[in-house]
Amino acid sequence: MRRVKTKWIWAACAAALLLVPAMGWAQGIPMVNVTGTGKDSQYSLSLQLLALMTTISLLPSLLLMMTSFVRIIIVMSILRQALGTGQTPPNNVLVGIALFLTLFIMSPVLTDIYANAVVPYMENGMKFDKALAAAEAPLRGFMLKQTREDDIGLFMQMARKADVTDATQVPFTTLVPAFITSELKSAFTIGFLIYIPFVVIDLIVASVLMSMGMAMLSPMMISMPFKLMLFVLVDGWSLIMGSLAASFVH
Repeated sequence: MRRVKTKWIWAACAAALLLVPAMGWAQGIPMVNVTGTGKDSQYSLSLQLLALMTTISLLPSLLLMMTSFVRIIIVMSILRQALGTGQTPPNNVLVGIALFLTLFIMSPVLTDIYANAVVPYMENGMKFDKALAAAEAPLRGFMLKQTREDDIGLFMQMARKADVTDATQVPFTTLVPAFITSELKSAFTIGFLIYIPFVVIDLIVASVLMSMGMAMLSPMMISMPFKLMLFVLVDGWSLIMGSLAASFVH
């Protein structure tokens, strides 16, 4: 009985030690509260931090859905498959290339957003709704230039908002899926054009091996050096990067 009581005492002490930091942490964080009503509402620091963390968690989706990142990363992935190099370049390298090329392509839009929305909001006291509208305008203009009218019409019809007469009146929630659909179409079209020369090389190598009676030898293993040599000789990386950057209309 003494051993059982001792175990219970030690268990209670351990639980108390675990609860002390949690209680102190809970007391250190202020409660989420809102003071005032209507436009004069003020939010506590913890609620502001919650909104900030939510915005940060959505940044990857914003990067994927409203910039040139999707087209670039899909083309790069198709290029790697066409070369037949497996995981070379690795995924981290492809994502890094796509990210910095996205920053290069989106730099005029980001500069416009910073000059007309961020700076007036941080320094001149512009209201948040006006700053948000100023930031939305250049991004909307970029997305509209890349989006096909058929895709916009499809999603407008699905949203039952066919009475819009101007492209600037397209809701942002409708423009984003139309933009991403157009980006997927453009990416696969470019990938198809990239894939054709490498398929031709595979066919030539396979035909030569069959004629030489080497059917058991993998054509992919023989054709990969020739594809790499062709890609290097034509300065493929510069052509791919330049073509991708030029494919976006500003």
